[in-house]
Amino acid sequence: MSPTHTAVTTPAELDPCGRHDHPDCGIRDVLDRIGDKWSVLVVVELAGGPRRFRELQRAVEGISQRMLTLTVRRLERDGLVRRTVYPTVPARVDYRLTDTGAGLTHLVKALADWSLAHRGAIAEARAAYDLEHPGHDVR
Repeated sequence: MSPTHTAVTTPAELDPCGRHDHPDCGIRDVLDRIGDKWSVLVVVELAGGPRRFRELQRAVEGISQRMLTLTVRRLERDGLVRRTVYPTVPARVDYRLTDTGAGLTHLVKALADWSLAHRGAIAEARAAYDLEHPGHDVR
């Protein structure tokens, strides 16, 4: 292994999700959803209470209408968000966390708080790494 090798290798037998019959196989699928950048930001925003689509879009900086639509649909499918349509003209729709989704809020909020507190140190570490390893695009 070269000194610049940074990939982590794990024998298949040590990876429980590598076995289809292991009870933890579904963990990756769940982590993919709740670890997704947009899902985290939507959950953080919905932790404050129900929001309409445009309110969510304004609150989650940088998210496109299409990505927000996909994100709330996925969260709804996973039982983390409830979409409610009110019979008004025009129709009013809001999104709120389900009990399962609300159970995530303290974890996601802690992750968001940690990210905010450490973003400067991470930016400095990235800049130092990029100077030390020119041409290694790891984004």
